Parts: sequence; C-alpha cells; structure tokens
Amino acid sequence: MLVTRPMWHALKELFPQDRRPDEDEHALELAVAALLVHASVADGRLSPTEDERVAALLASRFSLSHDAVVRLMAEARAAEAKAVDLYKFTRVITERFDEDGRRGLIEMLWEVALADGRLDPFEENIIWRVAELIGVSTRDRVALRHKVEERLANARQGPWGSRVAPERT
Repeated sequence: MLVTRPMWHALKELFPQDRRPDEDEHALELAVAALLVHASVADGRLSPTEDERVAALLASRFSLSHDAVVRLMAEARAAEAKAVDLYKFTRVITERFDEDGRRGLIEMLWEVALADGRLDPFEENIIWRVAELIGVSTRDRVALRHKVEERLANARQGPWGSRVAPERT
C-alpha cells in the first residue's frame, strides 16, 4: 500500500515520535495561553484589563519575557480561533499538570474572567467546562472562585477603604 504524503503526516501526528522537552514545554505554554485567551473573549468583549491579566499570568507562570508573552499570546489567539473544542488544550493540561497544577489553571481562569470586575455567564461556563475536562472538582472550582474574588476585592480597596470602580466599556 502506498502511503501518500498527507496521510503520512496524519499518521505521524497519531503516533508522535520522541519530542524534545522544549517542544513539550511550548505545547503546555500554548495550551494554557489558549485557554486563558478563550476565557478572556468568551463574553464577546476584548477587555484590555483581561488581556493584560492573561499576559501577566503567562509571564509569571512560565517566566517569559515581554516579547515571548506577546508571541505566545498571538499564537494562542490563532490556535484558539481554529479550535473546534477545548479538548485539544485540556488534554495537554491533564497530561502535564498534576492536581495542584490543574487547580492552578482554574485559579488563573478565574483571575482572567474576573479581572474586569464582572463575570459573564459565558466566562463562568468556560471555566466550568475546563474544570470538568481536567478533573477539578466542583468544590475546588467554587473555592478557587471565592479565593480570587476575595483577592481582587482586597486589591480594589483604596488606601482608606474606598473602592476602585470596575472597568467600564
């Protein structure tokens, strides 16, 4: 049987060869970035506050430079736009993150969704679906939401207890 070139590439994707550690790390970075980007646009708005939060989380989590974050976010936007579902990304997460790492991702998703001071039902649904796909319990998902809400509420307090208003669109 003659195997055509496109079929050969499809077979190679089904049975990956040994991958270099830097390729595995990039796949993980891209999966996390794509999920964060997906959560940031789930409400149909491009919020600069959420975008900045995604960039800060990626820089912190993966120790990336500003230029590396910009490249990763551009790649993540393209990958997220082409994706038909979340499984492509969540599969990488479940393969590479332990339980604490998966909970950490859910916490990051809450930080993005809540960064602009409001939570859209679409954002909440994305986080619920990702949590289900990566094996984070409902109890942990809700506890992480409360943890992030409390942290953000404390951060929005002014020096004399005054509230800083959420982002307006």
